[in-house]
Amino acid sequence: MDNAKTEAYFSLFERLIDSMTAPDRFVREEFIGILSEICELFHIAKGVTEFYRSISAERTGDGEVLVDYDNGRGEKVVMFRRIVTPSMSVIKSTLYMAEEEEPLSEENYYRIDLILRAMLSFVSRNRLQNLVERFSFYDDDGYPNLNYFMRHLDKMNEKGGIPGNTAIHFNLRHFTLINREIGKQTGDIVMRRYFDQMSRLIGDKGVVCRVGGDNFTAIFRSELLQSVLFVTEGFPVVYDNERGKRVMVSASVGVFVIPDGFRYEKPAEIIGKIFPVGQEAKFSPDTNIVYYTEENDVRKERIMKVQSLFAEAMDNDEFRAYYQPKVDIETGRIVGAEALCRWVRDGKIIPPIEFIPVLEQSTDICRLDFRMLDLVCRDIRRRLDAGSPVVRVSVNLSRKHLIDVDLLEHLLKIIDDNRVPHEYIELELTETTTDVEFRDLKRIVGDLRREGIHTTVDDFGIGYSSLNLIREIPWDVLKLDRCFLPADSDAEDVNTALMFSHVVSMAQAMGLECVAEGVETHGHIELLKKNNCRIAQGFYFDRPLPSEEFERRLDSHGYDV
Repeated sequence: MDNAKTEAYFSLFERLIDSMTAPDRFVREEFIGILSEICELFHIAKGVTEFYRSISAERTGDGEVLVDYDNGRGEKVVMFRRIVTPSMSVIKSTLYMAEEEEPLSEENYYRIDLILRAMLSFVSRNRLQNLVERFSFYDDDGYPNLNYFMRHLDKMNEKGGIPGNTAIHFNLRHFTLINREIGKQTGDIVMRRYFDQMSRLIGDKGVVCRVGGDNFTAIFRSELLQSVLFVTEGFPVVYDNERGKRVMVSASVGVFVIPDGFRYEKPAEIIGKIFPVGQEAKFSPDTNIVYYTEENDVRKERIMKVQSLFAEAMDNDEFRAYYQPKVDIETGRIVGAEALCRWVRDGKIIPPIEFIPVLEQSTDICRLDFRMLDLVCRDIRRRLDAGSPVVRVSVNLSRKHLIDVDLLEHLLKIIDDNRVPHEYIELELTETTTDVEFRDLKRIVGDLRREGIHTTVDDFGIGYSSLNLIREIPWDVLKLDRCFLPADSDAEDVNTALMFSHVVSMAQAMGLECVAEGVETHGHIELLKKNNCRIAQGFYFDRPLPSEEFERRLDSHGYDV
C-alpha cells in the first residue's frame, strides 16, 4: 500500500474509533459512511454483521443481520470473525470481495482484521448495552416498567419539570374476567391496545409504564388529566378487527396532581403517593378515582402504626370478643349472637374501622379471625362446663381466607381443641367479586357444612352476584343487609318493604334461616313480623356487648317484646 493509501487508512481508522467512542453522540449514518470508505479503500464488496442474544438463538437464526455495505459484487468470503461474549451472546462479521479482485496482501489483511476486531468489540458493547436497557427498563412483554418510570422522573427533575404534571397509578378493572371470557392471548391484545391508546393520548407530554400484571403508572402534563380519566372510565377496545368484536375496559385510578413548589428528591416521593390511593380506588365501593391529599399521609401513618402494633397487641391479648345478640322477635329470647372484634388498648376501645381495613390489606386479618374464633370457642366451652345456657355464635371470616387450601383443617383444629360441638359455631362470609373467589367460597362452604358447621352469607344484597350466590352455594343462614330495611321508620318505603318481603319468602322457600341485621326501630320489628322473619340483630335490642354483659343478658332469658 502506497503512502497515500496508508495515510487514508490511518485517517479512516482514527475517524472510525472516534465515531465509536465519542460519548453521547453516536450517529449510525456517520459510522456506516466511514465503513463504506474503508471497504472502497480495500476493495471490499460487502460487509455483513450478525448479532444473536445466545448460542441457541444463533442456531435458530433468531437475531439481527445488518448489511453494513454492499456494492452488489460481493461473491467471495475473504474474512470471517465470530466472538462469544461473557454473557454468551454471539457477534459475527463476514467480508466479501468480487471474484476478480486480487487477494489481500498480508499487511492489508492485518489492517482490515484490526478494523474488524475493533468494530466487533464496539458492536458487542453497543448491543449488550441495548440488552441491559431492555432487561432493566422493559418487562418480558415489552412494556416500559417501573424502573423506566423512576428514571423518567429523575430526567424530568433534572430539567425542572415535575411541578405542573399529574402522576397516576391505575388498575384495569375485572381484567381476570376479561381474560376468562375471551382467552389470555386475546386479553393480552386488549391490554396492549388499551396501553397504546393511553400512550397516544399522552404522547410526548409524559410516559405510561406497566408495574406488573394489569397495574400501570403514568405521569403527564396536568392539562391532559380529564382526557386520561375519560379513558379510564371506560374505553371500548376492538380485539377482532374482522368481526368488529370489542370489550369495554375501565380502570380504578389513584391521582396525584403535583402542585407548584413541589420539591422532588427521589421517585418514592411520587410513587408513595399514587400507589396507596390507587389501591384505595381499587377496593372502594363508591368510586373508581381517588385523589391524593395530605390526609392520605395522615392515614398512611395511621396504617403503619396499626401494622407495627398488631403483633404486640396479639401477644398482649388486647383483642376481645364482643357479642351482639340475635333475638327471636316473637319471644324476645336470645337465639344466637355475632362475635365482633374490639381492640382494647390502654383502657380505650379502638374502633374497628380504624384497624380492620388495615389488617384486610394483608394476611394479618386471617390471624385475627382465628384469634376471634378461639376466643368464642373458649367462652362457649366455659359455659358448657358450668352448665350455663349456650347459643350458636357466628364469627366473621375475611375473603383473604379463600386462598388458604387448608382452611378447613385450621378451623377444625381451633374448634376441636376447645372441645366445642360444631353446632354451636357459625361462620359468616361475605359475597365475592370474582369467579375464582366464587369457586373457592363454594368449596369452603360445602366442606364446613359436611362438618356440621353452619355458614352464613353476610351482607346479602350489596354484591353484584347475590342471587347466583345463594343458588349455587349450600348456605344455612341468609343475613339480610340493612339496605332492605326502610331508612326512615316514620315514612313508608313501599319498594324497600316489597323487596324485603320477596327476599324473605325466597330464602324461606329455599330452606334458609333468615336473619335481619341493622334492626333499629319498632317499625323495623313490625316489618319483620309482617313477613315472618323472626330473627333480628341490631341496636333495637343491644349494641355489641362485652362477654360478661352478654352472658348476663343470656342468663336472664333475653328481652321483653
